[in-house]
Amino acid sequence: MRTDRALTGILVLVLLSSIFPGCRRNSDAPRVRIGNRTWYVDIAGTREARYRGLAGRSKLADDVGMLFVYPRPKILGFCMRGCAHPIDVAFIDADLRIVKIHTMSVEFDRAGRRLYGSGRPAQYALEVAGGLFIRSGIRVGDRVALRGNILPPAKAEAGP
Repeated sequence: MRTDRALTGILVLVLLSSIFPGCRRNSDAPRVRIGNRTWYVDIAGTREARYRGLAGRSKLADDVGMLFVYPRPKILGFCMRGCAHPIDVAFIDADLRIVKIHTMSVEFDRAGRRLYGSGRPAQYALEVAGGLFIRSGIRVGDRVALRGNILPPAKAEAGP
């Protein structure tokens, strides 16, 4: 009897996942892996998307982030304009190595006055919930893996 209920439960879950495919992540979903952590990311490859960033989001799950893609490496500077929660940012060079990490603090007026820089040329920046890089043991020099449907740098829009 108990086995029948368990089997019925599994079948219901399988059926629901086929009816609502958006509830599961597909293999083409853009994601970034560093060490043993993976983040499913929104891609910011246009000027507008990079300017907006994570501003206005009230919450950021621990397995979600935003990957900023630039057409060529350059010194980058990010701020906390319009952000309601701390954010970690890792600047990543063209060889997919982290060159700088910051935990960006919420500003009282959310104006984005403080600038967090890459220090060295970076082609990507990964933003995730504040404190996750430290808690995950992620450091400068770590290798980054880009998976799924990631915008190639050659297709990223030029500009800030």
